[in-house]
Amino acid sequence: MDWSFMRGMRIVRLNARLFPIGAFERSQYARFDMHPIEVEASTPEEIIPHVAQCDALFAVSVALPVPVIDSLERCQVISRLGTGTDKIAVPRAKERGILVTNVPYFCVEEQADHTMAMLLALVRKLPQSAADMKRGAYRHAQNAVRSNRRLEGRTLGLIGFGNSAKHTARRARGFGLNVIATRRHMAAHDPEAAALGVEMTDLDSLLRRADYVSLHLPLGPGSYHLIDDAALRKMKPDAFLINTSRGALVDEDALTTALIEGRLAGAGIDTFEKIDVFAEQESVPDLPLLNLPNVIATPHVAAGSVEAGQDVSRGGVQNVAAILAGHWPLAENIVNAGVVPRVPLKTFDPALYDGPEGQQGSAGKGPRAL
Repeated sequence: MDWSFMRGMRIVRLNARLFPIGAFERSQYARFDMHPIEVEASTPEEIIPHVAQCDALFAVSVALPVPVIDSLERCQVISRLGTGTDKIAVPRAKERGILVTNVPYFCVEEQADHTMAMLLALVRKLPQSAADMKRGAYRHAQNAVRSNRRLEGRTLGLIGFGNSAKHTARRARGFGLNVIATRRHMAAHDPEAAALGVEMTDLDSLLRRADYVSLHLPLGPGSYHLIDDAALRKMKPDAFLINTSRGALVDEDALTTALIEGRLAGAGIDTFEKIDVFAEQESVPDLPLLNLPNVIATPHVAAGSVEAGQDVSRGGVQNVAAILAGHWPLAENIVNAGVVPRVPLKTFDPALYDGPEGQQGSAGKGPRAL
């Protein structure tokens, strides 16, 4: 296909300073003769002058609320270079005929690895032992690990059963863990659950039975503070909570209280509600949760790897290329399903998606599930 028509398109890439365009991402733009305008702006007032007349918009972590969406006079697509779209006014974009796309498979391997790394570190008390080692408190560490529990035969509960949860289940089964899971649409048939040896159950049962609870679901009106004080009180006192999804899924104050009172053994947290790890000005966080010895905290890095970065760049750019070329993107990459596009689109063209397995849609790792 001759992509020279892209030169007449106004394409904006936000987060240009916070997440600068790397060599691989730039190579993906070159494939389709795209020349995105690189912009760093964080407020609607700053963003709107750059995007009002754009044909396509790339975003990494910046919020795109209703005022920004309403300013987009001819934009056809907002391409989220990532998975979560809770910072984007998706319903308003749908009303205005703007497709919102993402790359739902780009870091499922990495998120599963990070989840298991946190679980293992918590269970084996690695942070505490490392600290004891550095201060020469060998006996303290040796005595502390006597209360460790063997992984084999214990139960991991997965809240949400999409791709990252399934990859976590595969890893967990290799450690001899029993895996149970819950999801929003419990009636939906999912043959992978049986194939992975995962028992599907309701949320209440999962919280009461699981030794380790891991979150794998998006943030929305129905999942905000899903893990609140009431939910934490249902968990075992020797259980661990792991969150590599979205910070506001957990009531951080309630979690802190549960840990201080000994109603929970520990937590591994990669995403936060009260800390903006993407703020341009970095600062030492003031969050009591981070000062607890049985908490492992990382600054939203579960998705990080060379391969994940390449997958998200490839998939995000291909989404825009497909739409601006007049074709529907991969169905599972459309966040606002049912949108009536501003410019009519033709049937999906698989030739526009030539990335690795994770970018081949349902022929690869399957459709998204919660």
